[in-house]
Amino acid sequence: MKTIYAIVGDYYHAEKPIQTALNLALEPLTEGGQYQLAYISAQDLVQRLDEAPAAVILFKEDRLNPNDADVKHWLTEEVSVAISRYVEGGGGLLAWHSGLASYPPESALVQMLRGYFEFHPSKHQMVSYQGTLPSDQSREISLDIMDEHYFVHCDEEHTTVFLRSHSVDGDSIGGWTHAYGSGKVVCLTPAHNIEGLLHEGMLALLRSSIQLLLLREK
Repeated sequence: MKTIYAIVGDYYHAEKPIQTALNLALEPLTEGGQYQLAYISAQDLVQRLDEAPAAVILFKEDRLNPNDADVKHWLTEEVSVAISRYVEGGGGLLAWHSGLASYPPESALVQMLRGYFEFHPSKHQMVSYQGTLPSDQSREISLDIMDEHYFVHCDEEHTTVFLRSHSVDGDSIGGWTHAYGSGKVVCLTPAHNIEGLLHEGMLALLRSSIQLLLLREK
């Protein structure tokens, strides 16, 4: 049985709603017995990468205590390089929502992602996401959810954008993917609230993102 590791939850994002959505999205993969989903801490990631997991899911920002005067970060240079080497060597990484947030743009991780969170408006708005499923870009996907509307920097020339977002605050990119060495990266910006996380369209996007990462194993 192959393992998919997930690091989820931070100061602004409780673990349980994220885990609920992820468990539901991956049921078709885990119930068959070929894959198992395991939640780990950020501190254990480098050691777990040595096991060559089937994929890694990151829904956790870099700041551990964002409201304190002395803000601490978990992503060291060692961890950043280890993640990029894992993907380059054939691994798969999903950077999901806050998994794109507050990491140094010059880090090996963000350079590999080719994009990062810049800001979101203070108020949640109805956000419309339109695009295709990352693992099957012939299939269109559309969802409208109350969300933090992530505005991101994305190197569109060196990735494939499969999802775009729109709200009263403007337009941005909601999802992109590309190969990195022998591996694969998927970046996905929705969702923040439990209602958005459990939206059928969100679960489909999440499941498809993981399926795309696992396709390299076929």
